[in-house]
Amino acid sequence: TNTDERPPMDVITSAIRPIISSHFKPALLGRMTVIPFYSLDRDAMKVIVDLKLNKIKKTLMENNKMTLTYSQAVVDQIAARCTEVETGARNIEYILNGNILPRMAQQILTHMTEEEMPSKVNLGVDKKGEFTIKFQE
Repeated sequence: TNTDERPPMDVITSAIRPIISSHFKPALLGRMTVIPFYSLDRDAMKVIVDLKLNKIKKTLMENNKMTLTYSQAVVDQIAARCTEVETGARNIEYILNGNILPRMAQQILTHMTEEEMPSKVNLGVDKKGEFTIKFQE
């Protein structure tokens, strides 16, 4: 959602005030501040994705002495998947914890058993829009 397309807060507040007034007493409403909810736009999602990926990058370096790199396409793909569903930024955690990290952990464990731990891992996106994980020595 582009911020230019959003109605101003005072317009939204004026529109919802009659609805909440029918549910709450004036004394309570007088103590409340109505704050309209706007969904995060794609740029905000990308910032959150970068923060989450940088946390993973730090953890991999601290725990496995492994450098994580990722393409902008990874950030864009995750952000796009989060703006198309109602869960918003919570979907970032789901994508990372339910898709990328389990696959990465499994491959790291395989490398550990083979006693050849790579020093780098790169996240990418293939032509089908699927996430790729490539390890390098």
